[in-house]
Amino acid sequence: MAEITTIARPYAKAAFDFAIEKNAVDSWAEMLNFAAMVSENETMKPLLTGSLASHQLAELFIGVCGEQVNEQGQNLLKVMAENGRLETLPAVSQLFVEMKHEWAKEIEANVVSATELSSEQQQEISVSLEKRLTRKVKLNCSIDASLIAGLIITAGDLVIDGSVRGKVSRLSDSLQS
Repeated sequence: MAEITTIARPYAKAAFDFAIEKNAVDSWAEMLNFAAMVSENETMKPLLTGSLASHQLAELFIGVCGEQVNEQGQNLLKVMAENGRLETLPAVSQLFVEMKHEWAKEIEANVVSATELSSEQQQEISVSLEKRLTRKVKLNCSIDASLIAGLIITAGDLVIDGSVRGKVSRLSDSLQS
């Protein structure tokens, strides 16, 4: 995984810098996401690592993407095809999105709760996280009844475990030591 990220980072950075320059960050994020989905297609995957010449692969890939990818996006795909890197498109797309969130001072937070959260509770969590992280927070809420009660919040490297299951586990660990 680290190797793919290392390979993908320069492409994501170049695309992001270009998107910032052209004020087209959202459209580039959409293009890269679409191209990443094409590269993960079961029919397309074998072609990416197959024996097609790079210019043939680039033409095929761009043909499949069609109007979803503009001329500059096509140029990026051609360069990636020439270097045999089209299979890293999902990582390029992911890194691009991370750069976009960092640039826009946004972060996605996953909130797993034992029961469904009301909109007021979600708003409270969002406000608290925005204050703590000094970023705009987008919540992704889900339910896991095995938590018994409480919730677990994950935002980037931050993990807040306020679940009963987590507290019981920490109590058990401290009693055993």
